[in-house]
Amino acid sequence: MKLKIEGPYDFDRVLQRLSIDPLMVIDQKERFVQVPIYQGGEPIVVKVQATGTKSDPAFQLFSQADLTPADIDHIKAIFQWEQPLNEIGAHFADTDLAAIFQEHEGTPLVLDFDLYHCLMKCIIHQQVNMKFAHTLTQRFVHTFGFEKEGVWFYPKPEDVAKLEYEQITELKMSRRKAEYIIDTSKLIAQGDLPLYKLHTKTDEEILKELVKIRGIGPWTVQNLLLFGLGRQNLFPVADIGIQNAIKILKDLDQKPTALQMQEWAKAWDPYMSYASLYLWRSIEPQPEELVT
Repeated sequence: MKLKIEGPYDFDRVLQRLSIDPLMVIDQKERFVQVPIYQGGEPIVVKVQATGTKSDPAFQLFSQADLTPADIDHIKAIFQWEQPLNEIGAHFADTDLAAIFQEHEGTPLVLDFDLYHCLMKCIIHQQVNMKFAHTLTQRFVHTFGFEKEGVWFYPKPEDVAKLEYEQITELKMSRRKAEYIIDTSKLIAQGDLPLYKLHTKTDEEILKELVKIRGIGPWTVQNLLLFGLGRQNLFPVADIGIQNAIKILKDLDQKPTALQMQEWAKAWDPYMSYASLYLWRSIEPQPEELVT
């Protein structure tokens, strides 16, 4: 399967950012990533390889399975291939983020490969530094997930729902975080949290519904909306990384206040999610500094 999309689209920067996660199977020289997805409930692996350039992007998809239109649409959604980044770049050309957008031109908002995976990762990453967060997530997946064609799949919610809290705490996670992971998985497995129907709801409806669940606060919901559902106009003012990036951008003596950030973000509407992404990119260390 060959696909061409509208440029600019910098897949090499995509691979660089994905390589921060040690669970990813990536070859930056050969310019591909192996993507674990489900086809009718069965796990398959799709190799996504870039064959074009940033200005003229093209891709090939390879899999041992026969890819269906739904599989291809899923891959398109993950990599946001139908989102014209030139329009977004033009929007920021006259803002205070113009230099950052020029430096990172063609960087898309790539989604996590599955919504449940995204939610579990968000919970695991709560209140720990990036390096340790990835280590904990890797332990979780290697212990309870499974491998196919050299690619790791997260465990399914129904499998996590059957675990004991002690099995999670053995991975060096707190008892409270173990409860969040297992109890949330139980809600999904029982159908009380229809995770895969959230895409039909507004950001506000999703936030209102999910914050009722113990262990899921606004930060987790915003990250789920960003990297699970690809919502375009989110700006998590409580995120420390974004605060640090704005502190550098504005040459401030201290971190900006929420009110300051909300005021500056008005100019970034309706693409505040991309402002968030590019601000993160502006301060992110190289992958080898983050991965053990």
